[in-house]
Amino acid sequence: MLFDKKTIKWKLFFYYLLLFGIFTFSIILYQNQREHHYRIGEIETNLNDYTDLTNRYIEHHAIFKEKAFSKLDSLKILLPPTKVRISVISHEGIVLYDNTKTEYTSMENHKERPEIIQALKEGFGENIRLSATTNKKYIYYAKSYPKYIIRAAFVYDTQIKSFLKVDTAFILFLIFLFIAFGFLLRYIANHIADSITKLKDFAVQVRSKGNININEDTRFPNDELGFISREIILLYKQLRKTKTELMLEKEKLISHLYVLNEGVGFFSADKKAILNNSHFIFYINIISEETTTAIENLFQAEEFGEVNKFIDQTIAENTTYQLNELPRIEYSVQKDKFHFHIQCIIFPDKSFEILIADQTQLMRRSIMKQQITSNISHELKTPISSVKGYLETVLNNPDLELSKQHYFIEKAYNQSERLTQLVNDISLLNKIEEYSELYVREKVHVKKAINEAIESFSDLIKQKNIQVENLIGEDIIINANHSLIFSVFRNLMENSVNYAGDNITISIIKYHEDNSFHYLSFSDNGPGVDEEHLSRLFERFYRVDSGRSRKEGGTGLGLAIVKNAIISFKGEISARKKKDGGLEFLFSLPR
Repeated sequence: MLFDKKTIKWKLFFYYLLLFGIFTFSIILYQNQREHHYRIGEIETNLNDYTDLTNRYIEHHAIFKEKAFSKLDSLKILLPPTKVRISVISHEGIVLYDNTKTEYTSMENHKERPEIIQALKEGFGENIRLSATTNKKYIYYAKSYPKYIIRAAFVYDTQIKSFLKVDTAFILFLIFLFIAFGFLLRYIANHIADSITKLKDFAVQVRSKGNININEDTRFPNDELGFISREIILLYKQLRKTKTELMLEKEKLISHLYVLNEGVGFFSADKKAILNNSHFIFYINIISEETTTAIENLFQAEEFGEVNKFIDQTIAENTTYQLNELPRIEYSVQKDKFHFHIQCIIFPDKSFEILIADQTQLMRRSIMKQQITSNISHELKTPISSVKGYLETVLNNPDLELSKQHYFIEKAYNQSERLTQLVNDISLLNKIEEYSELYVREKVHVKKAINEAIESFSDLIKQKNIQVENLIGEDIIINANHSLIFSVFRNLMENSVNYAGDNITISIIKYHEDNSFHYLSFSDNGPGVDEEHLSRLFERFYRVDSGRSRKEGGTGLGLAIVKNAIISFKGEISARKKKDGGLEFLFSLPR
């Protein structure tokens, strides 16, 4: 094999060789036919001479008039029957004479013989075939005369075949030229394909390695292909430089997107997501009340109907806008006491950006700061007053029965335990808020932390006939602090176990992920809470039912700890009422 069949060299060589081969074959075929016809013509000329000789003999001796065709036997001396066959046939096909048969009058009618049919039509006819009379193969030549047809034939023997053969010297010469041209074409193909081969090697390196160093010593032929090759490499250098600069700008943009507090999403003109940050996914799930992984589904949500209508109308107008006058729309959406500000900007190429800003955080913090002092004072006052009241009862009644003293002391101890838990929760909250960086980051197996939280409530879970579905995969690992993650799931579990009722199902699933976060859902199918409470669930000391919460032993800080722990890991959390009943927490944890 000269080349790899996939190379341009092989293709050039093959096509050139194929064309020359067709040309050579055509010349050989033409010359062969021409030589064959020439030699057949010589034979037919000789046979024509024999028919004319026979005709003159017949006319000279008045053979046809006297019907004395046996006189033609005299011609046998001149025309040996072993070499030349002479037949005289009437126009009706009756054999009047045949020098190879003595009983020629009994021979079958020859009117349907091919050469006879042709002779009657055109004046003469020829054919090469097997004779039904002698069972020999002849080359026939028949010539029509006014009163009869004379047919002359040579036996188609080895001598005739040899005579009809084409001279092989010419064919051998052409074959030699074909081989010589093959080597020449190989050289030409190598020369023409040199630039293309170098370009192919260059393209393969670019595809396999991405950025490659151009060898300055690479030389291309000084022709059109060489010029094109040099221009392509020059363009590649310019594109590589531009690509590097664009990649740097893209990395800056992406880094900027992920440190923004706003949710940002970029879309193509056909509403396909191009780029978005984690806040964007989180916010659209809150606003649309649908847990979705497909960013494009936001255009089906009622809350984004105004944006969707604005985008469709603007793109349909097909108007060209300058950068300083880009069409935009902005409005506010309130959902579960969350306040979001939505903006949409459409760019000249009909792609667009949607920006979602959460404007409730500052207001919540302001309200929370005002309530913290009074809440702490109120929450501490209750167990302290209880402890003081029980102890005063014991001190002021020295004669009180021992069993009643024990009862009041036990009550005081329980209140002191509640006070200790309250102080510990407040301390943990302050530590998370002020010193979250002190918690060591480590690889945390989420499923394992959830199982530990489930185990800590195993007795209550069994007692209340609660089903817990931990659908988190074993491979979900986050970069966080194990004790804080355990605290998150313990407090969420405590909230559902204590307040969602009996015979419920608790489900923990992962509904989405990106390069930075895992997005989880913690839900139960209990009675849930009213809409008015959803936005305040994470406030310190906030209780949906304060009397019942205190009976259950809660401090009112569990969900506040959950939220602050998740925020310390740059995640987010929200609560919503499920459509089929129950409460659902959506939150993100760092990968």
